[in-house]
Amino acid sequence: MNQQKSMEVFHKAPVSHAVLKNALPAIAAMLMVLVYNLADTFFIGQTHDALQVAAVSLATPVFLVFMALGTIWGIGGTSVISRALGEGKEDYARKVCSFCMWSCVLVGIVIAALFLIFMNPILSLIGASPDTWNFAKTYLTIVTCSGPFVLISNCYSNVIRAEGNSGNAMMGQLLGNLLNVILDPIMILGFGWNIAGAAIATVIGNVVGAGYYIGYFLRGKSSLSVSLKDFTVKDKICRNVLAIGIPAALGSILMSVSQVIINSQMAEYGDMAIAGMGVAMKVVIITGMICMGLGQGIQPLLGYCVGARLWDRFKAVLKFSVLSALLLGIILTLLCYLFVEQIVSGFLSDTAAFHHAVQFSRILLTTGFLFGLFYVLVNALQAMGAATASLIISLSRQGIIFIPALFILKAVLGMTGLIWAQPVADTLSTVLAAVLFIKTFKGVRQ
Repeated sequence: MNQQKSMEVFHKAPVSHAVLKNALPAIAAMLMVLVYNLADTFFIGQTHDALQVAAVSLATPVFLVFMALGTIWGIGGTSVISRALGEGKEDYARKVCSFCMWSCVLVGIVIAALFLIFMNPILSLIGASPDTWNFAKTYLTIVTCSGPFVLISNCYSNVIRAEGNSGNAMMGQLLGNLLNVILDPIMILGFGWNIAGAAIATVIGNVVGAGYYIGYFLRGKSSLSVSLKDFTVKDKICRNVLAIGIPAALGSILMSVSQVIINSQMAEYGDMAIAGMGVAMKVVIITGMICMGLGQGIQPLLGYCVGARLWDRFKAVLKFSVLSALLLGIILTLLCYLFVEQIVSGFLSDTAAFHHAVQFSRILLTTGFLFGLFYVLVNALQAMGAATASLIISLSRQGIIFIPALFILKAVLGMTGLIWAQPVADTLSTVLAAVLFIKTFKGVRQ
């Protein structure tokens, strides 16, 4: 009955109600991910050791690779499942869900093993200095052990929304991230474990989050399945999931790669510049992750409309979402800009690092108002199954546009040029997303 009511929201509820019912839990989940992202750096900052802050800034892009890989099956699975449910193919949706689960387990184990084996080359690649090497190695070694759980948690925080259960999708992230935030001050400051305490709290939080989602399926709360007997790569399941999932994940993977490149380029300006940049990235994700939640929340709703060929409803949902996203992006960017010094002071006490962080934050926030529009358009493309368009955008924002801009602007502006590359990439990528959406929508509808 609950499942039927959830699907009725997709099909019949007023547009504003349908959008908010799906988007608000997703935004709440991303708020918890935001708090989780800020917590490690904040509580490590309370040790007043900027080198540990710099080490976390160096290690975070590497750890985010696990979250990006979870996106392959999370976003890819959500797109395929929501369209399948819109077409009435419930058995197919169950098989897709199981495929996502066991793929996460296998890939998580393999990637964790590779990270542990090649830890020293990875530390050299990300620009760890003699002063930050041991801190970064400690953090990465511990969090890598939670690799499979990170994939599962990130996958099913998306997939469960495909069947309309946005509340349960939010709950797993809420539990895992809340536990991490609670444990951070206890382990970092109370036990005096410093950066190792932050890593241990992260591992426990991810294990609990993944455990919640697995329990959700085992208790029979879902019409979908994670049972091994439903696992298959036939019927184009693997291809369909990866066709959407890989382009979606490439954006996150390239984001990690681009941060590694920035870190290596910023290393010549010293550890305090790296610490400042790491905190500036934390400031800007306040806007970015909340807007990302709005985009991810509406994707299953748009995907259902595509599967059911409800084009008028699709356009109404998209219009409401775009206006909401622009308003949300403007408000959040303005608040972050006005209170940037107060936010940064919560992470850094070193004068040089503080100055860098404030300067870099103000540069990155110049295009913060575009984040909502960008994520709505990207998720709309994914909902339509537009694999090629999604791939182009993912390669562009953090790769084809961003990386050349990084080196060109550094040559022209020096250290600040490394930061200005992101606003340039954000602007051009949003324009590209709008153009590709208009073209794709016309083609899919025909």
